[in-house]
Amino acid sequence: MLLPQQLAIIEQQIGRRPRGLKAIASSSANGVPLVLKMRPLVDNKPFPTLYWLSSRDLHKAISQIEMVGTVKRLEKRLQDDPDWMAAYQANQREYVAERWASCSSEDVVELTRLGYVDLLDTYGIGGLRDWEQIRCLHMHYAHHLCGNNVIGQWLDEHYGLNDLLITN
Repeated sequence: MLLPQQLAIIEQQIGRRPRGLKAIASSSANGVPLVLKMRPLVDNKPFPTLYWLSSRDLHKAISQIEMVGTVKRLEKRLQDDPDWMAAYQANQREYVAERWASCSSEDVVELTRLGYVDLLDTYGIGGLRDWEQIRCLHMHYAHHLCGNNVIGQWLDEHYGLNDLLITN
């Protein structure tokens, strides 16, 4: 159950009241929400991501990393490094499984009724269908903070984003 002060922080972070918020998935040592766990359906439409990065500091840092062509560079590495691609593909499968595991029985019934089962089986991190591409580093980092993600690990290793977790 979200506390009113947590919801106020989240609203400040994202600039509005969140829709489809299920829980806080990751917080800083100071209790500031970093990642939100989202419901699979919002307004009877599939929500494209399970984990949503809410931290302004992390969002800003990752946006700067994306602006210098990092996504294309990482996609090239995925194509050139079969082991990294295999780990990335495993992250996608884990994400799909985590999303299904977070669904209530009512969610599953509604997803089935609306015809979204195949969609949720094939859409990976950030709603990406092509698991050899990267759509958004923010989504990968959010997943990294809640589990295992090779892109998020790489961001910590090369940009020290984990240092921002202490100051949030």
